[in-house]
Amino acid sequence: MTRRFGPPPSAADFEALAQAAFARIPDPFAGHLDGITVHVEEFADEETLRALEIEDPFALTGLYHGRSMDLDSVWTSGELPPRVTLYRQPLLAEWCETEVALEDLVTHVVIHEIGHHFGLSDAQMHALEDEAR
Repeated sequence: MTRRFGPPPSAADFEALAQAAFARIPDPFAGHLDGITVHVEEFADEETLRALEIEDPFALTGLYHGRSMDLDSVWTSGELPPRVTLYRQPLLAEWCETEVALEDLVTHVVIHEIGHHFGLSDAQMHALEDEAR
């Protein structure tokens, strides 16, 4: 989305951007994304921030909730399906503070959080991103 005057992108706009990012994830990864849902919230709640030891609610733009594929088992039951939560206000703030397009920010966060679905650590994802540059 280009920057323009008017209302900021809505939660529905963020969800559409996230779904577009999911659609661009290539095989073989794309074949393992069934059932992952996307949610948009304004900010992470206090409990989440405490658990992640984050003081500034603007510091968290997205979060993966669920068991990673490397830990999943046919014996696991009773859990909610995996999901990616995008935090709208922190993403809007980053969009306003940087020259990065909102689609690119959302795509970056979605792909980062999907990396957790595959069992990648933050360090591994950063290393892969560095190699891709």
